Amino acid sequence: MAPTVASLAPLSWVRLPRRTARLKLTMFYGGLFLVSGVVLLTITNILVRTTTGNFFYFQISEKGLPPAKNGPPARTIFSYRDHHVPPHLVAQASKAVALAQRTHRSDLHQLLVQSGIALAVLTVMSVALGWLVAGRVLRPLRSITARAQRISANNLHERLALEGPDDEFKELGDTLDGLLSRLEGSFEAQRRFVANASHELRTPLTLERTLLQLALSDPGATAASLRSTCEEVLLYGEAQERLIEALLTLATSEQGLETQRPVDLAAITDLVIQTPHPGAERLGVRLESDIKPATTTGDPRLVERLVTNLVHNALGHNRPGGWARVTTSTRGGMAVLSVANSGAVVPPGDIERLFQPFQRRDGSRSGQSEGHGLGLAIVKAVATAHGATVTATARPEGGLAIEVGFRAARPPSVLARDGDREVEELPPPVTPEMSAVASR
Repeated sequence: MAPTVASLAPLSWVRLPRRTARLKLTMFYGGLFLVSGVVLLTITNILVRTTTGNFFYFQISEKGLPPAKNGPPARTIFSYRDHHVPPHLVAQASKAVALAQRTHRSDLHQLLVQSGIALAVLTVMSVALGWLVAGRVLRPLRSITARAQRISANNLHERLALEGPDDEFKELGDTLDGLLSRLEGSFEAQRRFVANASHELRTPLTLERTLLQLALSDPGATAASLRSTCEEVLLYGEAQERLIEALLTLATSEQGLETQRPVDLAAITDLVIQTPHPGAERLGVRLESDIKPATTTGDPRLVERLVTNLVHNALGHNRPGGWARVTTSTRGGMAVLSVANSGAVVPPGDIERLFQPFQRRDGSRSGQSEGHGLGLAIVKAVATAHGATVTATARPEGGLAIEVGFRAARPPSVLARDGDREVEELPPPVTPEMSAVASR
């Protein structure tokens, strides 16, 4: 009869216990004690056999059998002082030696049996004590687990706050508390980002719908008024398109780099400063530049967006007749981009806030102000993706001085053969023109 599926299923009473850390520690403690006990008993038995193996030997003579002496171990149990020993004395000595050997073997066997029993009892006791000790040692870990399971996205403000000696468990609790703090900050930033993004996206949609409803409800609407309404709707649509593009750039930067290529930071910066900026022309801002060779490694499109945002931010947020200065250089193994400008005085405490999404200098969230407050946030995200450092300083006279330091990594080399020798060729850095051709 073939076995059924039910008969092949494991029985519940033979199910092994879950291999918890406490069980593993208990087995480790018990196994360590068992091995140590076996080694100790083995050494003890060897010493006992060696020490008690010195049998009594007899010096037999014609005068009789003298008292036994405890002498050194000898292969011959008894010896003769002369060759005229009565046979009954030899027989008596042989019986005494045989009795001593049997007694010795019996004692060794008893010692071995009693030692094994004692080892078994102590092993069971060690396993029980190991279970208790492991539970006591792992008690802080159970406390950490229980508290961490109660914390979710809705109560990230809670902390483990583990008390006790400054040991590894305390260090683990403090590390998890730090992780929870960072998670709480990330969740709060995400909530603010979603709320601000929805507000920024909803505002132009509401305005567009209002303009269209007014134009359609006007019985005396003319072609000129309808054209004006369509032009306003297009303007709001362009603003919405720029916002969506900025949001996509921000999301792409925060996901990390997909490509790592040599990038000519100087060429990108030179191209950006040559592009006309309406705000600079309106305010009459004077743009100064000092472009020196600077090469880094990364995504050329994201680096170009970083440079564009910094330059446009310096030109747009300025005062009438002000100035802006853009420089690139290589120093200390870094490709450095520096952008400074004149303008309104920025409190030093507001600098960190300006690098958050949807944060403007005036603190407003209305779509009426220039820009969406994403320029410096994109700069920070792109710099973080490239492992670059961003340093922003408020100038006492007004305006900001921002410096971005990229790693000036040497581009990968390619070995080319020139006759009988190999020479090193470096691929050219990616320039904006090459990036545009590649994108097409």
